[in-house]
Amino acid sequence: MVSSLKERLVVALDVPDRARALRLVEQLSGAVGMFKIGSRLFTAEGPQLVREIVAAGERVFLDLKFHDIPNTVAGAVESAARLGVSILNVHTLGGSEMMRAAAHAAGERGVLWITRPAVLGVTVLTSMDKADLADIGVTSEVGSQVVRLAALARDSGLDGIVASPHEIRLIRECITAERFIILTPGIRPTWTGEVNGFKKGDQKRVATPRDAIRDGADFIVVGRPITDDPDPSAAAERILEEISG
Repeated sequence: MVSSLKERLVVALDVPDRARALRLVEQLSGAVGMFKIGSRLFTAEGPQLVREIVAAGERVFLDLKFHDIPNTVAGAVESAARLGVSILNVHTLGGSEMMRAAAHAAGERGVLWITRPAVLGVTVLTSMDKADLADIGVTSEVGSQVVRLAALARDSGLDGIVASPHEIRLIRECITAERFIILTPGIRPTWTGEVNGFKKGDQKRVATPRDAIRDGADFIVVGRPITDDPDPSAAAERILEEISG
């Protein structure tokens, strides 16, 4: 799927406006493999910003976690594909019919417009733990729930899933599809002091970049450790060195 460590590093543009986002893209161009645009930035700036970043020759992961009736999600996936994004995602809790509609829409749009984007299924958010699952009526352990949703995503025709680093090995053991992408948020470099009991922000299930790649992640998503650094490109390089070292 990817040929270098750099291509596996996705930077989260979790910033409030176009100016800040484009400045980061300029600073990080050639240093990372992809940029993630989530609901905050997309709501503020809309699809035109996605077009600008793609037109600059960069790859975009559109992290809007579509979750609606199948026809609505299919339409959203078609619109995202027209923007030229490389990866987009849907919530696996939308069910198999919704995911099949998303996979079909991406395939159709790939034939008619551009290269087909990869469609990934969001399993259990990194901000959630067993207690949070219990609050919404899910009695399974987090790992069991993630594997169940990953299998549903595979069987529904999706290209892979979004899951925390804590479940990567379990997914690789249980999901035997030849090509099944795992994209992993909740990544904290060792030099941030935000793993192994230290501050984790709003994410509960986190790990270091090296551990995530070692366990089988195809892509890792890193935000603030890079984007809040005075030299984002140098921070990205430090992460790549941490992985390879």
